Amino acid sequence: MIKTLLGSVASQFLLVVVSGISVGVAQEPPPDEKTTSLGKQYTGIVRIENASIVPDFATPWNAGLPRGGSGTGFLIGENLFMTNAHVVSDSNRVIIKKVGDSEPLLARILHIAHDCDLAVLELEDSSKFADVEPLEIGDEIPKLDTAVKVVGYPIGGERISVTRGVVSRIDFLAYSHSAVDYHLTVQIDAAINPGNSGGPVIQDGKVAGVAFQGYSGDVAQSTGYMIPAPVMHRFLKDIEDGKYDHYVDLAVSDFPILNPALRRALGLPNDGQGTMIGSVNADGSADGKLQIGDVLLEIDGYPIASNGSIDMRGEKVNMAEIVERKFAGEIIKLKVWRDKKPIDVEIELKRFLPYLISARQYEQRPEYVMYAGLVFQPLDRNMMSALKLTNIEVRRYFGLFVADELYKELPEVVVLTTVLPDAINTHLGGYAGGVVESINGKKILTLNDVMPALENEADKDFTVIELQGQGRPLVLDKARVPGAQVRIMSKYGVREDHYVE
Repeated sequence: MIKTLLGSVASQFLLVVVSGISVGVAQEPPPDEKTTSLGKQYTGIVRIENASIVPDFATPWNAGLPRGGSGTGFLIGENLFMTNAHVVSDSNRVIIKKVGDSEPLLARILHIAHDCDLAVLELEDSSKFADVEPLEIGDEIPKLDTAVKVVGYPIGGERISVTRGVVSRIDFLAYSHSAVDYHLTVQIDAAINPGNSGGPVIQDGKVAGVAFQGYSGDVAQSTGYMIPAPVMHRFLKDIEDGKYDHYVDLAVSDFPILNPALRRALGLPNDGQGTMIGSVNADGSADGKLQIGDVLLEIDGYPIASNGSIDMRGEKVNMAEIVERKFAGEIIKLKVWRDKKPIDVEIELKRFLPYLISARQYEQRPEYVMYAGLVFQPLDRNMMSALKLTNIEVRRYFGLFVADELYKELPEVVVLTTVLPDAINTHLGGYAGGVVESINGKKILTLNDVMPALENEADKDFTVIELQGQGRPLVLDKARVPGAQVRIMSKYGVREDHYVE
């Protein structure tokens, strides 16, 4: 669930690819696994080692950069292990190690959900876990001021570490793995240490959550976060049909109605109920159903407070939690205040793809087209992070793609990211970093339009490229392109002149 109303909380988080949780209390040594029932529970908790290949969006034709890291996972069913998505992202090889056993066991990723930072793995040979009892996932969100136990493998250790913490807050916060997704989150008075990510947070003998992220630097001390059971259950239900379908979204923003005069002007009683719609994204679930200025009074029968919260099982949670638990095609029922009277609105939920321009992407080979040293790529967060483009048009599209509904005019923004210097493109380096408007007279709406446009025979002698905000076109001699392609690919190690899904 992605919420546009909330600010960029994700910038306050540091994603620790191999992270975990510890607390400022004495660490309790694990009991002997062979002699206690609690120890038997630990046998289902595993160390995960991941060798990954991180795509290089600055030179998209390259294979990528090798990296490695470790985390924690735990058995949830027959040959099914849960962990964080960020522990096994961009994976090239995954190894699982059993408690007290250093033998590396090859594993593979069955399902991975980057929007909620969860993944499920299986072993190629699970015989060593044939008699291991899976950990049971609880159903409830832990109550405030209740104790939890965090189990995992902090960095530098091959043995399990067990620490304790207390639930200090339940909130709807950014998940730093994707940088744009907001979900239910439980805060623990515990710091994050590398290696514990993906490990279970246990309460009353059941898994209450998965340790996954924390603050960095001087922002906060002894503060950790876990993914609570409702998010885990939703992920597991989603993959029951063999594929992951992602979260759905209302694709609206809202703000509290606290001013008494505004409430009187709207005809609302001053009862602290209702939050106002500030925007409705075109092509989103609520497009044509909700309007700017509507006041949401109830969601699936739950009264909505002015701050957008609802009371669910005695806990105040964001109303988005109702949407969180639904799947594509399901209906959400709203009571809406419009024109000084209540009306009922039903909305069929779906995924809202334009948000993904701001999301970190994984397991994704960079797409590009290289033509006479000109490199064209689609605009997204990965590319912006790698190239740090400063062009005003590029930054406008990236920052306002959803807010100003720029996706309606350009479903995919194509950028001339780089000019690989060669005799054919002399003096054209200044064009790098611009948004492509047209090639040979054909408007470019997605990267898939680039290759056909370059091959267009509208002008047999020249290739003409127009960039937004440029007063003059970029022109290349077509007759020289074939020779230049061979020369440039050899000089810069470009294996393929394009990759477009």
